[in-house]
Amino acid sequence: MHGLKNKVVLVTGGTGSLGSRLIEKLLHTPEIGQKKIIVFSRDELKQSEMQANYQAESEAGKISFILGDIRDAETLSKALIDVDVVFHTAALKHVPATESNPRECIKTNVIGAINLIDACLQQGVSKVIALSTDKAASPESVYGASKLISDKLFIDANKYGITKFSIVRFGNILGSRGSVLPLFMEQKSKKALTITHPEMTRFCITFSEAVNVLLFALEHSLGGEVLVPKSPSFRIEDLADVVCAGCEKSYIGIRVGEKLHEDMITEDDARYTLESAEYFILLPNKHDLEIEAYWTRSFGARKIENPFCLRSDNNSVFLSKQQLAQLINQI
Repeated sequence: MHGLKNKVVLVTGGTGSLGSRLIEKLLHTPEIGQKKIIVFSRDELKQSEMQANYQAESEAGKISFILGDIRDAETLSKALIDVDVVFHTAALKHVPATESNPRECIKTNVIGAINLIDACLQQGVSKVIALSTDKAASPESVYGASKLISDKLFIDANKYGITKFSIVRFGNILGSRGSVLPLFMEQKSKKALTITHPEMTRFCITFSEAVNVLLFALEHSLGGEVLVPKSPSFRIEDLADVVCAGCEKSYIGIRVGEKLHEDMITEDDARYTLESAEYFILLPNKHDLEIEAYWTRSFGARKIENPFCLRSDNNSVFLSKQQLAQLINQI
């Protein structure tokens, strides 16, 4: 993993579900070879717990912790002094909460992105990999709309030529906080599950797969691309059956801001999208011939034939109940 060799890495939202898994991977994979990891987050309790888990690494100077919020531009800029690479995983993600508190969502997901961009440019950070979501494609929710704007801000920031910004987009991380699996597991004890809609589908990726996508993007992106791993879909009702077969089900309806099926690549996106064996690569625009040539040459990527769109219900790969059960057992 030459992209991180002897580099100082900062992870925003480093105590979150994905950020903490990424840090675990970096610390437990010596061949990656980063010089130091900085955990940047606003949750002092989670930082304290993580610091206790990595006490030896902390004492050896391999990891440090900065309490701060990406809304605070000054603190963020200071945290990025001498940082080479940033993984940006911090965000407000819970759809009902962000629907009820849109101003707070914008402050973190949009203003926070602007603060990070400016701070990275100011401190001369080499590369940023920003985490996006399928909800940013044809957004229905405040969260999705905020991430779409965030994505466009990161893509636009490449014009300054100092820091290279790229994006990864994927769907539900199975078992992440706030996702449907922990909810079903909690409801299982009562033998009654709440399901929004019997036909609802979602994209699915595991923590380990998501971490590998982040590292792949760091290693191979040139700046401006949105990388979308080819992930399977699953049916929410199938997941409910796997978690608690025979449980009583109540259908509560689709919540405000939710969609029946998630979009990953829209028909408009597809006009500027390449496809390789493992990824879709959304180009910044149709004129990025250098980026297109790189992905074509290095990974055999080709332009998608239009018309094309990728939704969680028209995906070519769906997880069976047996496959879902196997994934849940691995968590």
